[in-house]
Amino acid sequence: MLVTEPSAVPGSGGPAAVLWDMDGTLVDSEKLWDIVLAEGAQRLGGELTTQQRISLVGSNMASTSRRLLEFAGRDVTDDAADEIARWMRGRTAELFSDALPWRPGAREALESLRAAGVPCALVTSTERGLTELALNTIGREFFAVTVCGDEVDGRNKPEPEPYLRAARLLGLQPADCVAVEDSPVGAASAEAAGCTVVVVEADVPVAQGAGRIFRSSLVGVDAAEFGRIHASR
Repeated sequence: MLVTEPSAVPGSGGPAAVLWDMDGTLVDSEKLWDIVLAEGAQRLGGELTTQQRISLVGSNMASTSRRLLEFAGRDVTDDAADEIARWMRGRTAELFSDALPWRPGAREALESLRAAGVPCALVTSTERGLTELALNTIGREFFAVTVCGDEVDGRNKPEPEPYLRAARLLGLQPADCVAVEDSPVGAASAEAAGCTVVVVEADVPVAQGAGRIFRSSLVGVDAAEFGRIHASR
């Protein structure tokens, strides 16, 4: 995990921090994962169905490698899972080395929060090594804290630990934070942690929930809008 000095906490009414998912939320990297997963399935002698691919959105590397073996009808062993995971990391690193495309409004939202002094955290199921490559595009300067999928002791999304850890590192309560997610497992994780959850669906539908606020995109969702969202909870 990476920790930097957080910015000043905003005034009353607004969130103490905004906690961001990465893939599919800030950057349109799920399309790159589509390539990796399709090629990985082919290496194992199988083909991913649409439903199988959807089931992997928001999943971490350890879980994904085992699911690919299962989908291909292979024995799910530690050695086999480690082997396909190593290949996936390498292939993903190749794709992440180029600039990642932003989701609409995402960069502008980060810039607005930074200008307003609202600290942000990156909370992703992607492993640290690949996240560091992605941050070359996204910009490390936007985040006071980053929490990656290999830094939560196996308690990955949809468990609440990733968001709980981010809040702890910021010295804040999750209830004082807004999380932004695009997937069912991510929304479940942030909601279970106690955050207000802004859901911007990308590739898969997300169920309604009492703690979830839906937006069609991040366009126009600036610091002031995050304040209104948090105050309306």
